[in-house]
Amino acid sequence: MPGENLTRDEAQARAGLLSVDGYEVALDLRSAVGESARDVRTFRSVTTLRFRRTGEGDSTFVDLIAPSVDAVTLNGRALDPAVVFDGTRIALDGLADENVLVVDAQCAYSRTGEGMHRFVDPEDGEVYLYTQYEPADARRVFANFEQPDLKAPYRFEVTAPEGWTVWSNGAGEQGADGVWRFAETAPISTYITCVVAGPYHYVTDSYTRVLGDGTELEIPLGAMCRKGLAKHFDADDVFLVTKQGLDFFHENFDYPYPFGKYDQAFVPEYNLGAMENPGIVTFREEYIYRGKVTQAAYERRANVILHEMAHMWFGDLVTMVWWDDLWLKESFADFMGSFSLAEATRFTNSWVTFANNRKAWAYRADQLPSTHPITADIRDLEDAKLNFDGITYAKGASVLKQLVAYAGRDAFLEGARRYFKRHAYGNTRLADLLTVLEETSGRDMKAWSKSWLQTSGVNSLTPAVTYDAEGRITELAVLQEGDELRPHRAAVGLYRLTDGALVRYARAEADVTGARTVVAELAGAERPDLVLVNDDDLTYCKVRFDEESLATLRGHLGDITDPLARALCWSALWNLTRDGLMPARDFVRVVLEFAGRETDIGVLQMVHAWAQSAVTHYAAPEWRAEGGRLLAEGGLRELRTAAPGSEHQLTWARFLAAVAGSDADFQLLEGLLDGSAAIDGLEVDQELRWAFLEPLATHGRADEDRIGAELALDDTATGKRHQVRCLAARPSKAVKAQAWAQVVESDQLSNALVEATIAGFTRPSQRELIAPYAEKYFAVIERIWAERSIQIGMDVVRGLFPGLQDRPETMAATDAWLAEHADAAPALRRLVLEARDDLARALRAQECDARAV
Repeated sequence: MPGENLTRDEAQARAGLLSVDGYEVALDLRSAVGESARDVRTFRSVTTLRFRRTGEGDSTFVDLIAPSVDAVTLNGRALDPAVVFDGTRIALDGLADENVLVVDAQCAYSRTGEGMHRFVDPEDGEVYLYTQYEPADARRVFANFEQPDLKAPYRFEVTAPEGWTVWSNGAGEQGADGVWRFAETAPISTYITCVVAGPYHYVTDSYTRVLGDGTELEIPLGAMCRKGLAKHFDADDVFLVTKQGLDFFHENFDYPYPFGKYDQAFVPEYNLGAMENPGIVTFREEYIYRGKVTQAAYERRANVILHEMAHMWFGDLVTMVWWDDLWLKESFADFMGSFSLAEATRFTNSWVTFANNRKAWAYRADQLPSTHPITADIRDLEDAKLNFDGITYAKGASVLKQLVAYAGRDAFLEGARRYFKRHAYGNTRLADLLTVLEETSGRDMKAWSKSWLQTSGVNSLTPAVTYDAEGRITELAVLQEGDELRPHRAAVGLYRLTDGALVRYARAEADVTGARTVVAELAGAERPDLVLVNDDDLTYCKVRFDEESLATLRGHLGDITDPLARALCWSALWNLTRDGLMPARDFVRVVLEFAGRETDIGVLQMVHAWAQSAVTHYAAPEWRAEGGRLLAEGGLRELRTAAPGSEHQLTWARFLAAVAGSDADFQLLEGLLDGSAAIDGLEVDQELRWAFLEPLATHGRADEDRIGAELALDDTATGKRHQVRCLAARPSKAVKAQAWAQVVESDQLSNALVEATIAGFTRPSQRELIAPYAEKYFAVIERIWAERSIQIGMDVVRGLFPGLQDRPETMAATDAWLAEHADAAPALRRLVLEARDDLARALRAQECDARAV
């Protein structure tokens, strides 16, 4: 058999052959705990699968990745597992018109966050289980047809250790025999089925709403986390956002939530942000905050809650046929997350975060060699796994924001309503959505789709302005660059300095098409200090400036009063820096001048990250030390002047820890840790303690004993991750060799600890120390890709790429590997090509910065 990497052609052939009536899945998870758990790492999975033959042919296969299969029965006929099972698939021959397949297997617990993940809490020894399947890991837990277009209803029953609670997609209860049985689901895809089991802390609430027909809808709500996090769990805020989201989607979608209950599980060692399993959404537990965080953190969590909720309709109720149209769920959920956040919650400035944060992800992804149209060409499951990227999420959401401006809000939402009602519990392709949008908007969606969904790349929009003798605009044109010149609905804002503030005094919207578009409405306006193309962030583009506007920003960015306009300008300056058009040291100087005046915490945190990246990757090597010193001095200055106890103070404290580099910096951090120093209003909680300890470990001022002492104060799963990262960060050849071996030569670390170890290993201040591993990296990555799970493979290939060895020799080594491994797995080559592009961009930016001397 071809193996576990299912292709689109195979999925299409199977969908043409059969349809599925239903699954009954019985899992015995008692092996997860007790004495047997020391040796037994498998659980029993019995699947009864009922399906019909609807096409020509009498053979197919069922997907299952498992250590062993004990029995296979097809229509009462016993099949020899040694013959029909190859480790990833079960071959089926002699199909009848109606078929019943029973598979009795031993499936493996996971430590990589895929399939049935098993976590042992170091704090109290409790065991927690949860499943994570997207795009195709349900086959690690039960036998199935692992493709999104073969939807079916499911009945789960789970035998669990005594004292545990079990949850699944449907409502469930424990019988007198101790077995948990769950109500049959509506027809859903394999990848959104879910089981969560363990001694979780569980809180309940309920949501009620009177529908348009007068009936009352009641949705039981639940939220859970590990017992060790219960004291930090602010379930009330989770429920508040959940209810606000349900109100918003019911008001706008006109289709009642279709999956009964609504549980939300915050689980350990989660690879994703969250997953939209209907009836039981799973989240990474880092969204439960153990210390003081800013409102930006609560906004991010609320956005994720609403993103996953939007999936109940976009993705769960109506699902794409194959992963080519992944955007039909992810782009819509990403857009609806920000849309509902702004209109239904306290986070009314969510579009500022979207413009500054989410779009930065999209702009980067769209300039990589692996960029692709939003409607992508997904040949197989490895392609699908890598396509959960900035194009599918953030660019897709940006394009939908443009579509709302293009088609109109009412037409867009009415199109969504028709789409749900027309395709409920079914599968769709691009054309199905375009059809309803054409009906509701009256616009040609095929032309729009061709420009925005079926081509790749990002355009740059630049203003070109001429003036008369009195300084009035005679013509303002928008120049568009890019391989594909697209139609944009864009606003152009004119700003001028008035009483020390940079404020907008004129604005015009225009349909920008072709290489040059004149915005006639702005002719005759007084001369601006700043021309901002894409004001209000209506379209998806890189914003450029004329020389006068750029000079204004260098001197007055902090004077822009509108937070969205200011965020757009920060983003535009960062794109200029990444593109090698603005020296990194100039960007750093703008940050030092104006970041202290930034009022939006989310924007400030993004600017901090960009400033660090500018010094680490884009500054000329000879200026790095100076750049780092300037950032640390600026961080300390802003920390000391920030309002005591404020979010800004906390944000600047974390920034200082990230950029600290001098003895004075380290002495301050040590004093804040041992209590010999204090900053008025700054509460050094446990999370902040780890943030302060990490740079001390990195620079050799905290040894293994000191790190161990901190773990003793925080002997939890989160504390363990911090400890592992700090240990790997120490500046020692022996430490780096051990960290490398733990990640590359062993598979004993869990996914979370692999991530922590890689983060500690790759320290920008330790370039020379880790230089010898560049050659080793290229020698091992193909083996890693073949032997490890795709998630661990991605973490290793991305995380250990020697990008900090930013020299032509590293580029040559990368090119040599690519040339010598032309037949390597396409997904692996994609990751290396992306890393190569980041390296090439860094070298170009460094050349730009060096010329600024």
